[in-house]
Amino acid sequence: MSDRPSAGEAPWLSSAACKVADRILESHLRAYGRPLLAGCGPQRDARQAAQELFAAPTVVLAHDGAADPRLIYANRAALLLWRRRWDAMVGLPSRLTAEPVERQERAAALEQARLRDALQGYAGIRIDNGGRRFRIENARLWTLRDGLGSPCGQAAVFGRWWWL
Repeated sequence: MSDRPSAGEAPWLSSAACKVADRILESHLRAYGRPLLAGCGPQRDARQAAQELFAAPTVVLAHDGAADPRLIYANRAALLLWRRRWDAMVGLPSRLTAEPVERQERAAALEQARLRDALQGYAGIRIDNGGRRFRIENARLWTLRDGLGSPCGQAAVFGRWWWL
């Protein structure tokens, strides 16, 4: 498989996106001791797991481990909530998912998650593509790890949010 989807193929099913989805699922299992998605255990088909993660009803996002992290994954629920297409969301500096006044609190939570490897119960204010604010509640944040176990980013999942 190439890193780019073939003509007519969904971008979240590209080889690169399937690897990121696998990393999200594996890292969640490592951080929380339970699978992010039911039925997505170690013997899963990577492409099927990537499709299930994309279609999950909870919001799932991930960013890389850069100094100014960029989003490397957003499932369908995240794209709908932030009102962005895959190609506009993936690659976006993740700090831009929050208003400037909320970014310090967001950064502090991400640092806590990095230090602990995981954080549960996070809440905060975010902003969609059109500037509309919403609150997220009870989010889980965790460290993404590569095949060697080294940190390479962070992911988040949440199912509770509302418009402000």
